[in-house]
Amino acid sequence: MISFVNTKKLPKDEKVLALLRPYVREWFKRNFKQLTLPQKFSIPLIKKGENVLITAPTGIGKTLSSFLAIIDELFILGEKKELEDVVYCVYISPLRALDNDILKNLIIPLKEIREIAKEMGIELPEVRIAVRTGDVSPHEKQKQLRLPPHILVTTPETIAIVLSTRKFKEKFKKVRWVIVDEIHELANSKRGVHLSLSLERLQNFVGKPFVRIGMGATLEPLIEVAKFLVGYENGKERDCKIIDARFVKPLDIKLLSPVKDLVYTPAETITNSMYKLLDKLIQQHRTTLVFTNTRSGTERCVHHLKQMFPEVYTDEQIGAHHSSVSREIRLEIEDKLKNGKLKVVVSSTSLELGIDIGYIDLVCQLGSPKSITRCIQRIGRAGHRLHEVSKGRIICMDRDDLVECAVMIQQAYRYFLDKIQIPENCLDVLAQHLMGMSLEKKWNVKEAFNLVRNSYCYRNLKWKDFLSVLEFLSGAYHTLEDKKVCAKIWFDPKDMMFGRRGKYARVIYSLNIGTIPDEVKIKVRSLDGRYIGSIEEEFLQRLLP
Repeated sequence: MISFVNTKKLPKDEKVLALLRPYVREWFKRNFKQLTLPQKFSIPLIKKGENVLITAPTGIGKTLSSFLAIIDELFILGEKKELEDVVYCVYISPLRALDNDILKNLIIPLKEIREIAKEMGIELPEVRIAVRTGDVSPHEKQKQLRLPPHILVTTPETIAIVLSTRKFKEKFKKVRWVIVDEIHELANSKRGVHLSLSLERLQNFVGKPFVRIGMGATLEPLIEVAKFLVGYENGKERDCKIIDARFVKPLDIKLLSPVKDLVYTPAETITNSMYKLLDKLIQQHRTTLVFTNTRSGTERCVHHLKQMFPEVYTDEQIGAHHSSVSREIRLEIEDKLKNGKLKVVVSSTSLELGIDIGYIDLVCQLGSPKSITRCIQRIGRAGHRLHEVSKGRIICMDRDDLVECAVMIQQAYRYFLDKIQIPENCLDVLAQHLMGMSLEKKWNVKEAFNLVRNSYCYRNLKWKDFLSVLEFLSGAYHTLEDKKVCAKIWFDPKDMMFGRRGKYARVIYSLNIGTIPDEVKIKVRSLDGRYIGSIEEEFLQRLLP
């Protein structure tokens, strides 16, 4: 049963903190004045082993809401000498940058808690945490196989690959918690559908339910997202508690026009006035985060600010952050921003989610963000601390923007959120997972069908559609062979069994996993040979010399 937690009846901090071991409790008191609303409710629920969906603005402590009870439980195992070399907790997010951020933010508490325990005369073993994504080297992956982390930080695609490995998968046999961060970013796309099947496969492998924890800032509708998170068991939805703290932070959003007349003023004049207005806003604040809607728009904004105000915006004062920039430069920008060394950072979508970027006192949006949810998500990056106002300014560039953004701001103040649409019965994603499942063992078709239907996204999947995907994968459609659609599994319709086919099946699966479309990318280097990042071939063709 899906149910809401009554957030009006707040438990006292002492009562909640009493659930934690003395050294974890002491660490919290040394670092924080009080528990936030999500933390007051999530810690007891996670300690009880309940599935939880936490929705709250950026800067309200969602990460600690999910991890504090888990860290406490892991140290309890360590105290009892029962902490094994296996993965107990899996953290999944849509962004590799967010994964790296979580790693940095958890290493310090894990170290400090052990030091406090030592002061109390308690020797605790190390609770290990590590990232496993496409950025991780083969050497590091081998190291994780020999000595696995207790907390694994990863992405939806990597967890799907791990489930089909021979050796590393065995380290997941005792998984007790799975955290899905920025769940709204996954649930409304096929990446979320992919993840929902991975979670069902993981639970089937573990052999018993694990605690599922979902987190997001702008979730709507909450009940549907909760169902997506927890799935079904034998046709009945699993239990989940929803902690709704979405609107605990005040908003200050204004719509600005760079000129008095947006209709008849020349475009060049509007653009120049926009950059002058943007500069004025930046100079009035300590640190500003500017959002554009495209990567090219981000680079264009940085270029024009540098060109129009060369003495103000040097490389030490301004930076561009988007997915085409190299990982090294992105991390450098994030560190500078977190340490207050940058006056302004311009981004497309890469800083929209919950990466810890330190204190931002103003968010500027150039043009319409195209949805109310995205508007609140982006402006929520300002005033990152509890009880602070999230201040945002949207600069419109034409009359269409003006009307659209005015309505958007009005709805934001009414706390209206766009409803996410969760895709269902995606047969292409199902085909990937059926091939991945075939690598594990020989499957009874009915058993596999029941496993798939435990996913919220496939709860209404028809038997004939499931069989048609198996037939497709087994090469039953001979007419497609000239299109290089060949058999990848074997399927026996008489015995209703299927399994792996060919010695390269695992390689084919690993190289074709996921739902992010492949694009031809061109590496970009500076004149001195430094790797800057990569751009798509299509974008390159549009660039002017």
